[in-house]
Amino acid sequence: MIEKILILDFGSQYTQLIARAVREANVYCEIAPFHHAIQFDSSLKGVILSGSPASVNEEEAPNVDIKAILEKVPVLTVCYGAQLSAKNFDGKVEKSNKREYGRAQLRIKKQDILFKDIEDNSQVWMSHSDSITQLPNNFELLADTDSISVAAFRKKQDDGNSLHGLQFHPEVYHSTQGKVMIKNFLVDICGCHQSWTPASFVTETVQKLKEQIGEGHVIMALSGGVDSTVAATLIHKAIGDRLHGIFVDNGVLRKDEFQQVLDTYHAIGLNVRGIDAKQMFYDGLAGKSEPEEKRKVIGKLFIDIFQVEASKMLEAKFLGQGTIYPDVIESVSVHGPSQTIKSHHNVGGLPESLHLTLVEPLRSLFKDEVRRVGLELGIPSAMIARHPFPGPGLAIRILGEVTAEKVDLLQRADAIYMNGLKEFGLYDKVWQAGTILLPVKSVGVMGDERTYEFTVALRAVTSVDGMTADWAHLPYEFLAHMSNSIINEVRGINRVVYDISSKPPATIEWE
Repeated sequence: MIEKILILDFGSQYTQLIARAVREANVYCEIAPFHHAIQFDSSLKGVILSGSPASVNEEEAPNVDIKAILEKVPVLTVCYGAQLSAKNFDGKVEKSNKREYGRAQLRIKKQDILFKDIEDNSQVWMSHSDSITQLPNNFELLADTDSISVAAFRKKQDDGNSLHGLQFHPEVYHSTQGKVMIKNFLVDICGCHQSWTPASFVTETVQKLKEQIGEGHVIMALSGGVDSTVAATLIHKAIGDRLHGIFVDNGVLRKDEFQQVLDTYHAIGLNVRGIDAKQMFYDGLAGKSEPEEKRKVIGKLFIDIFQVEASKMLEAKFLGQGTIYPDVIESVSVHGPSQTIKSHHNVGGLPESLHLTLVEPLRSLFKDEVRRVGLELGIPSAMIARHPFPGPGLAIRILGEVTAEKVDLLQRADAIYMNGLKEFGLYDKVWQAGTILLPVKSVGVMGDERTYEFTVALRAVTSVDGMTADWAHLPYEFLAHMSNSIINEVRGINRVVYDISSKPPATIEWE
């Protein structure tokens, strides 16, 4: 049985970072909303309570029975979770004179197993407007900072499980030794063996897939992206050619991508059939200029094609999908449905009329973990290192109406940009990059000839998972080279600009 840590989410923006820190220590964990019932079994080794934008003194403040959890397993509480634990054991939490946000130096007052290998005055990150002003009677202070009197504490040890509280965020980058504290909790307090690795995941998942699918057949839509490729490879490892992959050319892939991806699939032994549906998508997109309208057209056409193909494979009773963990946890809100900014980048929502049972081998993994599993499976590193690419493809990188002529223009410019990033050693240094064709023309001069042609914008961002992103500071020399190459080699484009917007407020894609 896999050892597990449960993270109870009170709505913090950093909850996923706690999970990443636990996973990086080779310990499996799951995130659940704070109000979900906890299943206590022998696999559960500990519980972590996250931060929250709420105040523990609000009338409707999120709450859990920490005493009941502590009877079963050790508990680590972070920021709001620490304040909640202090309050639940009759300590005092009050509004701070000022909001404590940013870097602080942790002064260790009492040695503890949680601080093993932690230097005194190490940097930590604060983000709270309440402070613990009085610890419960049976608690003891472990550390403070210049600005707060209680930065870390523990419940005095008796025969029960340990409870530790940190009124800072150990999971964020700016807490320089925070991940060591989390590891100490996992290993020295919870007794985890750090045995959850890519190799163990592959072995366990393939066995589960064999049990789930039996002698059945699986049909799966592939996109050429990392998630669907790794998921398909895992399923293929379990059932061989009883996996039937479908890769659709929707006409808005990158230049030569359809054939290149098909060749890679066949090289790694996947049973995949390519379908040329370019014209069908161009016809459907004709006259459509609104981003959501284009997304919906592409999504509907894809489903139509998939249904036709699925009807040819009556033996397929399972549907493979590359769902990953952020898709799962972001669909379960702590406080209810969140606002939809735009429809999902990837095709989803296949109709229930297909009567297929879902097979989702990656639904417990973060993106970086998917990549490590892919390498463990022997998938070529060039495919594993591919940047994320939206399901609607270049259709949402062509602002306005999509035509075959515009697609050709953008494909050629984008190919120059992608190849340039690789040649200059920059491709792996950015999280995602792309070229956007703008719906404006401008005057230019080439030789003695006046031009009136399109503008493209180059976009490159750095990020961990796409939830937030900063624009990549690419060298001026590189950008100048790209501008010259695109303008000289792609007739129809006479101006290149570079997007220096971060997310938020701007999204990564323009549509």
